[in-house]
Amino acid sequence: MNIGLILGDQLHSELASLRILDKSKDRIVMAEVAAEATYVPHHQQKIALLFSAMRHFAETLRTAGWQVTYHKYNPDSQCQSLLDVVKRECQEHAPEKLILTQCGEYRLQHSIDIDWPDALGIPVTVYEDDRFFCNAQTFNDWAKDRKELRMEFFYREMRRKTGYLMKDNKPEGDAWNFDADNRKRWKGDPPLPTPPIFSRDDIDEDVFNLVKQHFNHHIGNLDNFAWATTRDQALEALSFFIEQALPYFGDYQDALAKGESCLFHSLLSPYINCGLLTPKEVCDAVIEAYQQESIPLNSAEGFIRQIIGWREYVRGIYWLTMPNYAGQNYFNNERELPKYYWDGDTKMSCMADCFSNTINHAYAHHIQRLMVTGNFALLTGIAPQEICDWYLAVYADAYEWVELPNTLGMVMHADGGYLGSKPYAASGNYINKMSDHCKGCHYDVKTRSESDSCPFNSLYWHFLNRHRDLLEKNPRMGLIYRSFDKLGEEEQNKVIARAGGLLSQLDAL
Repeated sequence: MNIGLILGDQLHSELASLRILDKSKDRIVMAEVAAEATYVPHHQQKIALLFSAMRHFAETLRTAGWQVTYHKYNPDSQCQSLLDVVKRECQEHAPEKLILTQCGEYRLQHSIDIDWPDALGIPVTVYEDDRFFCNAQTFNDWAKDRKELRMEFFYREMRRKTGYLMKDNKPEGDAWNFDADNRKRWKGDPPLPTPPIFSRDDIDEDVFNLVKQHFNHHIGNLDNFAWATTRDQALEALSFFIEQALPYFGDYQDALAKGESCLFHSLLSPYINCGLLTPKEVCDAVIEAYQQESIPLNSAEGFIRQIIGWREYVRGIYWLTMPNYAGQNYFNNERELPKYYWDGDTKMSCMADCFSNTINHAYAHHIQRLMVTGNFALLTGIAPQEICDWYLAVYADAYEWVELPNTLGMVMHADGGYLGSKPYAASGNYINKMSDHCKGCHYDVKTRSESDSCPFNSLYWHFLNRHRDLLEKNPRMGLIYRSFDKLGEEEQNKVIARAGGLLSQLDAL
């Protein structure tokens, strides 16, 4: 008899380890443990989503004939870690070996590989997670001997491999990337679709009560919990996106709108990342809709690029570079995260709206993360570990393999350009162009050195000025520095002084 451990981000019946295990004699183990729920203070909705989805999946396995031991969260339990749980199961059932699918975090996988065999006294066999399109070895082979690892070139290889949006070995529409067609500002039309409302059962309610009792000190609340917690519900969410939102996703992919939590975004990433949906079935559904001419090419390509391009790319970077990647700090940033990242209390309209969305929904779309809260952290010099831990904690779709490269590399440029060719720094003008946040804001987006000027404006130039020696030679940054020089010494000094005053009182903004 063997034991199969299934983790909270592996909730799919076609998991590699499940294909190896024998339901007639082997036992499945699943566990809600304090160590995994609290190593960062995960959002209440994230914990509720995963605990409920795990419990529902355990019931699905039992119905399919599996023997399942499920360890529910108990702060007083003697089993506070996954290893504790597996040890107890080994003592009770004396299995021949432990079988599992590769997990999504280096921290846990390293411990499983190095510590668990001796601690358990049995072999530990780990199978590759083949839910992804590109395994680690294939990515390593692609990356070998390349001076630069750029997502665009990896994405083209993945298009060829999958055949998605390819015709006669050429890209549909004779272009690989329609990113330039993903940048319309949304002004209220077309109307936003109303997402499905999922019914709640006893499992959901039990989990909600548990979270309210034991995790009410974590960020967020359950008042607006709207996530799918079963595979059937996740499939319903996929159908809704394909039919109601995807036709407009391409045009408004990068748009921001005050008070709107998701616009035309899919909200599928939590389900793909925890296993309720597979990336392939999601991509297949998008391609089918495109072939039936129910969605435009820029919508199909923009979404497919996120899945087989960016998602697979950052996972490849993660497993290629860990553990050293996590410690990089190119700009030597040391500043602490301002308090409004946790309570949302700021006079900056765009930041406040993003924090409200994050606190109330455990979600913000990629432009809110990259160009609002992330951009602000970059400009103000927040320590990479601080902002990485925040993103990992607050979003329902955040797992370290996807969060760390996105935050440390894409958002903070802390890897010195290994992942992205230039810092994604921007002034308030970008936010004003892409959203309606600046209208009515406490700060004036049209000025940069006044007492009420938009903080993004002076902080942008302050960031560029203090890191000029590192960034000026970047071929994509030269024009920006020439623009700064054209301001003249007097205006430069005013802008730098304004930014210095803001940095000295960040918590008050």
